[in-house]
Amino acid sequence: MKVVLVCVLLAALTAVTAVSTATIAGFVPGAKPALGITAGVTWLLAAAAFLVLLRVRGRAAIVLVLAGSAALGCAALAGPPNLSTDSARYAWDGIVQDAGLSPYAHVPAAEALDPYRVPWLFPVPVPAADGSLHCDGPRISQTTTLPGGDLLCTALNRPHVPTIYPPAAEAYFAAVRAVVPVEAQYAPLQVSGLLLSLGTTVLLVFGMRARGLDPRWAAIWGWSPFVATEAVTNSHVDVLGVLFMVATTFAATPALGRRLSGRGSRLHEWFGPEGSRRRAALVGVLVGLAAAAKFVPAIAAPALVRRRPVTTLLAAVTTFAVWYIPYVAVTGWAVIGYLPGYLNEEGYESGKRFALLSPFLPGLWATAVAGALVLGALVLGWRAADPRAPWHAQVVSVGAVLLITSPSYPWYALILIPFIALSRRWEWLVVPIALTVKSLVPSHTTATLVLAAAAVVAATVTVVRWRRSVPLTDVPRIADPAAAPRPAATREETS
Repeated sequence: MKVVLVCVLLAALTAVTAVSTATIAGFVPGAKPALGITAGVTWLLAAAAFLVLLRVRGRAAIVLVLAGSAALGCAALAGPPNLSTDSARYAWDGIVQDAGLSPYAHVPAAEALDPYRVPWLFPVPVPAADGSLHCDGPRISQTTTLPGGDLLCTALNRPHVPTIYPPAAEAYFAAVRAVVPVEAQYAPLQVSGLLLSLGTTVLLVFGMRARGLDPRWAAIWGWSPFVATEAVTNSHVDVLGVLFMVATTFAATPALGRRLSGRGSRLHEWFGPEGSRRRAALVGVLVGLAAAAKFVPAIAAPALVRRRPVTTLLAAVTTFAVWYIPYVAVTGWAVIGYLPGYLNEEGYESGKRFALLSPFLPGLWATAVAGALVLGALVLGWRAADPRAPWHAQVVSVGAVLLITSPSYPWYALILIPFIALSRRWEWLVVPIALTVKSLVPSHTTATLVLAAAAVVAATVTVVRWRRSVPLTDVPRIADPAAAPRPAATREETS
């Protein structure tokens, strides 16, 4: 009966996800309230299914986790991206690279790229009643070409600035677009997002089993409406960095049992006590890959470098740099892209972005304090991490960094979800929920209140957990002084 109830709830979750994705056009004015309502319904269904799942044991629970993740991901393919135009930029960067050009060499509006424009990304302007030309379509913006200044219609955001994405992400875009015709629209990257999301679910299930953790908690990722929306429907490349970082976490922690890593085996050479330097190097390589896919997942790395930090950091920096070499050779330092401009545009340099600090600290003071708090959270995550179970430190440090920086884009919180599953610290789910609400109700006051409430909930439950886990150190009082043990005699007394 429990299995049947989980299946019913998952069926309802996938149905609501499919219908809302197919019918609610997020770029139409007034659509965000409807998206907010369906998001709330899917979160409630997912929570109910998970609570019932915790009463299911054995292989049936694992089958439900994997099947539910696949079903929800497929439902998220029912429509085009509805909250972001980033995947249009991903597709364009892939198309440009497959044509033999560097994505850092030209901005999308450059007239030099005219031969590579495809109608679904750059539709033809349509005439208005007065004969003038304009751009038509809910996700189409109007801009001008460079340097000529002609009218240009595009589905890309920021067409006048170079790409911001790091090289592993660019290689991923090129690989996805290389196997489909240029006419293929959003589906290729959505399917890729589904595969990466499902791969993360599989990795969590079997990685948690190998480390004695409850694999049913992998449903926190696999059944998350937030993951389905941001990783599949809107196909954000963050999910690639998340997959690398989860693999990094498992590579850094020992599995239970000796069947695969017994003395004398090949895996023992890498992961046994004698191979700790090699393990650290592998962890560093995976950290470098995660950072080269998207910078944000790297905030989960400090908790993994307690052992042999120099080896890990050298491997990470080397891997990150190697990914940039081909692009630097072609484009030079233009590979930095729009990152400095993005930080300024988002208000990080002026301090306006920090929703929990800017109401109390002016301008650069908010930036300075936020920088110190972020550094403190990462250092604390490094110092407090248990090398055998770093996810407890990861979930707190990553969640704290997200609350401090308060990004305007909720999908940055994708990196937090796997560590909630690993640590079973459900209270940190308030962070992606708060960032989602903040994106659907774009008001600075609302952002401050929502993030403040999330911070209070997460901090309160974290402190309660910490106090319960700390053993009492007070010496118990002895009621009868005569029953107190006599102190040992000193050298002077015995002489």
